[in-house]
Amino acid sequence: MDNRENNQDNRGGSQRQRSFQRNSGGGRSSSRFRSRRRRVCAFCADKNKVLDWKKADDLRRYVGDSGEILPRRKNGLCARHQRSMAVAIKRARHLALLPYTNDHIRIMSHG
Repeated sequence: MDNRENNQDNRGGSQRQRSFQRNSGGGRSSSRFRSRRRRVCAFCADKNKVLDWKKADDLRRYVGDSGEILPRRKNGLCARHQRSMAVAIKRARHLALLPYTNDHIRIMSHG
């Protein structure tokens, strides 16, 4: 009976003290997860680079395989240049310099 009472006391959790200590590594190995340096926008770093809708080859770098505009976290642009890049891509699409979707890529390459 004594044993059962001790188990019930331990189950309650009120008498048990828990210590929450943080590991120095945060639980992850530091060699595997290194902090990356923030990518600098290519257009902010090099002021001579110009965003232009007429340079379709340069714009293809910022368009995914299926034709979507890549987000900032993938292409590394700042918010200002991401907005102007999106406008340039949309203008190039309107003038048929860039495809809208992956289906248009197949049609353009065969035709």
